[in-house]
Amino acid sequence: MRHGDKIKNLSRTKAHRDALLSNLACQLIQYKRINTTIAKAKALRVYVEPLITKGKENTTHQRRVVFSYLQDKEAIKELFSTVAEKVGGRPGGYTRIIKLGARAGDNAEIAMIELVDFNEIYGKGKGEAKEPAKKTRRSRGTAKKADTTGAATTASAATTASAGTAAPAAAATTASATEGPAAAAPEAPAADEAKTAE
Repeated sequence: MRHGDKIKNLSRTKAHRDALLSNLACQLIQYKRINTTIAKAKALRVYVEPLITKGKENTTHQRRVVFSYLQDKEAIKELFSTVAEKVGGRPGGYTRIIKLGARAGDNAEIAMIELVDFNEIYGKGKGEAKEPAKKTRRSRGTAKKADTTGAATTASAATTASAGTAAPAAAATTASATEGPAAAAPEAPAADEAKTAE
């Protein structure tokens, strides 16, 4: 039984599989797009995407970690310079697998695996270096509290300014500029009441 065994073995031993994926990863980094079987392409995607993420941080430690996987100085240079520059703003998902059909000799399903940012056909921003993506928080509770607190302080500031006798018209103008025409309508009767009380 193979319960919980999620590694794609590719019918190879560990050493053979590591050598195969290392060579495929080096070729993908060098040529940006390669053709292989679908099973190898899916195994390669899991193997190479963490290496590309490490390539975005150009430190000696990360270079040594990636070199321990690839064992190819030219591929390391390419990854940490050209590839890292292009994928800098992408938070994962660096590769795309496109099925190409069956191979003529053995009828194996063939796929093309490519680096997404190097495809000129699908690419929207050709030749643009992307900025690193901002990390977002998933919780919206603090954003809602900040919005309601900000609106409450704006409304209290407007009522305090309209209660003063110095500039009731200026307070109505600021309230209408910050909160729109719907908020300016209730301010006008308050200003008229202040004038009649005098």
